[in-house]
Amino acid sequence: MKKNVLVIGAGGVAQVVAHKCAQNNDVLGDLHIASRTKAKCDAIIAGVREKNAMKVPGGFTAHAVDALDTAAVTDLIRRTGVQIVINVGSPFVNMSVMDACIEAGVAYLDTAIHEEPDRICETPPWYANYEWKKREACEKAGVTAILGVGFDPGVVNAYARLAEDQYLDTIDSIDIVDINAGSHGRYFATNFDPEINFREFTGTVYSWQKGAWQENAMFEVGREWDLPVVGKQKAYMSGHDEVHSLAARYPHADVRFWMGFGDHYINVFTVLKSLGLLSEQPVTTAEGLEVVPLKVVKAVLPDPASLAPGYTGKTCIGDLVKGTKDGKPAEVFIYNVADHKEAFEEVGSQGISYTAGVPPVAAAMLIAEGTWDVGRMANVEDLDPKPFISLLNRIGLPTRVKDSAGDRAVDFG
Repeated sequence: MKKNVLVIGAGGVAQVVAHKCAQNNDVLGDLHIASRTKAKCDAIIAGVREKNAMKVPGGFTAHAVDALDTAAVTDLIRRTGVQIVINVGSPFVNMSVMDACIEAGVAYLDTAIHEEPDRICETPPWYANYEWKKREACEKAGVTAILGVGFDPGVVNAYARLAEDQYLDTIDSIDIVDINAGSHGRYFATNFDPEINFREFTGTVYSWQKGAWQENAMFEVGREWDLPVVGKQKAYMSGHDEVHSLAARYPHADVRFWMGFGDHYINVFTVLKSLGLLSEQPVTTAEGLEVVPLKVVKAVLPDPASLAPGYTGKTCIGDLVKGTKDGKPAEVFIYNVADHKEAFEEVGSQGISYTAGVPPVAAAMLIAEGTWDVGRMANVEDLDPKPFISLLNRIGLPTRVKDSAGDRAVDFG
């Protein structure tokens, strides 16, 4: 059994992770959180203490660390004695933190695919460019490394596996749909790090269809979805992390990701991109200053964490999986609905951060208990989804399923 957790990062998702780790510290043991700015970590711990979130008495300590410095992260792991690292820092630090975990022999979790600052939307399968290159090293060291265990990627990968295991005999298509029907009341803001948000949508849209990678432009392919609770919503086919791993497991199925966008977001995004303000490449001003336009835009937009207090409405994220059952065409929609206001009241964050932050804590608990401590690298669809979904049901992200038998809660008994 593994104990003691280090959280890397101090943003909105890290805040959720910290609260959820505290609520389950009887399983996870002593807690640590680290980022470049220790004061941000101190503030998160203060919020945890203010809500009396610790389930049992235990330590929660803040640290300063440069997560790009593998040696420094390795040293911190060894000094604190942690056995599980939850990386919810920038995707830019994935490989350095993973290397530290391999070196120190501890479990590694992240919630997004690795990125390099000067590259956007890499050729698929993206995981093969970075994380998957460490498979052999993880196995040799006996290190459990679970990739992309947020909600999407993460829970939606588990939903695809659940459809395979329980609801369908064959799978023809997996459509992942992410709708935020909430409102933050600002003129324009992104729900998570603006830099990462824009990078997701400025490159090529890759999907897996007809047994090959297909390319589209952002906002080129859209359709209306009629979903539980949030109703009819327009969503656009987008590139996303989980497509890159699910396509490897389900090569005979079409795998697509759809993200909901309002007209206002699209208009502002289009203007910013057309002006070159979403470029990740540096430019030089007339005064001789070198700046990265995308980082300037990030600096002037609201901090996503600041949106939480006034956020209202709900999210709906799920998988529509089509195939056959008993030789006949069949489909199933497996999904979760989260509420922004409820998330803020519980952990002080909005619903987008909540859905991303709860799953890695559930995964850490499964590693701590040995259920998911597999001693190798895995994407979520490689693992048994039932204990994961059962735990999520209990700690804040209940799953429902809608098929020919109706709409009901998923309960494995």
